[in-house]
Amino acid sequence: MKKLFRIATVSSSFTTLLKGQPRFMKQYYDVTIISSNKEQLEKTGITEEVKTYSVELTRRITPFKDLKALWQLYLYFRKEKPDIVHTHTPKAGLIGMLAASLTKVPHRLHTVAGLPLMETAGLKRKILNFTEKLTYLCAHHVYPNSKGLYEFIVKNKFCPEHKLKVIGNGSSNGIDTAYFSSTLYSLKQKEEIRNELEIPMNAFVFGFVGRLVKDKGINELVQAFIEINKKYSHTKLLLVGRFERDLDPLLPETENEIQNHPDILSVGYQLDVRPYLAVSDVFVLPTYREGFPNVVMQAGAMESPCIVTNINGCNEIIEEGVNGLIIPPKNKEQLQVKMQLLLEKSDLRNHLKQNARSMITSRYEQKMVWEAILAEYKSLKKNN
Repeated sequence: MKKLFRIATVSSSFTTLLKGQPRFMKQYYDVTIISSNKEQLEKTGITEEVKTYSVELTRRITPFKDLKALWQLYLYFRKEKPDIVHTHTPKAGLIGMLAASLTKVPHRLHTVAGLPLMETAGLKRKILNFTEKLTYLCAHHVYPNSKGLYEFIVKNKFCPEHKLKVIGNGSSNGIDTAYFSSTLYSLKQKEEIRNELEIPMNAFVFGFVGRLVKDKGINELVQAFIEINKKYSHTKLLLVGRFERDLDPLLPETENEIQNHPDILSVGYQLDVRPYLAVSDVFVLPTYREGFPNVVMQAGAMESPCIVTNINGCNEIIEEGVNGLIIPPKNKEQLQVKMQLLLEKSDLRNHLKQNARSMITSRYEQKMVWEAILAEYKSLKKNN
């Protein structure tokens, strides 16, 4: 059986962004998942029923640690001789593709699921541009997980267009629409969840799931909500996710409001986000950049009307006026207008809600995405 190595920078990628996929691929390949955080990775390996290998990868620019990780992977690849190395996330892509190239791995694949460099400038942007180009140079095939990312890569000349392909309709993993289904939550269960969160049944809830950082538009979201809440006191903002104060901190005043505003509920990171989506009336993702946001698909599968920004990925999942509303990024005023519109217009909200799930099941059902990736593996030629 051919060896398939899947690499991500942090182990949580295999429990969230790529959950279930290694176990599916195990039917056809000898699969090993590789990332940092050995303890968590080994637990994931048991769940996914695949082998694991831990290497210290960081999300920051850390030259000495990166060289150590490169050497470690180089030795491991030379020993194990994988047939396919498939990387995800920028740092894993850089180190993984370099090591795979140096050891002449027959098939070197990299998925692009978001580019932090989109929100950087100056010297850091130049460094990130270079490392991205180097990653693609070492790869045989590059898979942007959205059409918007494909166009961005072409526009910035990161690699020749013949290397690029969007698999299926986009997304790295699709959505398990049986798992993300509002039918799993009865009215009584939703009431119990709201009671646990101390949210009245008559409250209108705006929901958000993701990292609580600047690039996710949290500063604008909190500001917009506070203005709406002054006029509509029965509104709540439900935030699901952790802060990342070292990488992308929020404004101090935003964090202060999150911690102290009586109608903003921050519940931290949650392994299962479905209960929080189930009790949200509208899902809001005012992000600055994405690859192909899983959470928008999850919210849609749970029949939530969505407000998203006009960026790649988001504007491919959401169609204006069909299953959600689209606003410009970094625009608090438009965000506030659209949030208030869905609060006030129940007929529009119900129209979007009725279309939300079918727009996901018809395009992003998880097994469809997995089968498309498997077909791509099987199509690889012996020589690139």
